[in-house]
Amino acid sequence: MGDYNIGGPSKDARMWAMWCHLGALLGYILIPFGNILVPAAIWLAKRDSDPFIDANGKESLNFQVTLLIYMTVAFLTVLLMIGLVLIPIVYIFGIVMTIIAGIRANDGEHYRYPLTIRLFN
Repeated sequence: MGDYNIGGPSKDARMWAMWCHLGALLGYILIPFGNILVPAAIWLAKRDSDPFIDANGKESLNFQVTLLIYMTVAFLTVLLMIGLVLIPIVYIFGIVMTIIAGIRANDGEHYRYPLTIRLFN
């Protein structure tokens, strides 16, 4: 997906790419909209330093914005009782996929989240 050294992304690039994903977890437990703000801040600060960080930052933002859309739909369907099932599913799905993406980024792999709307290319 990008041009890298034969050994793959540097240790520093892998670490920042990992934080582009794992930083989103702050939005699940601590900071309102932190799941979008933290990855966006890291990506904006580090995107020019390495293409691996740039790609992972965009992927993380795409996923977190997609989750926001899914969660909005789930909340809107609460009156139909569907949302009562969808909200915890979307929440758990977001946490699990974010952790998997962070681990893969730290391993130097490009991870593509499933069910993601690609807004940032």
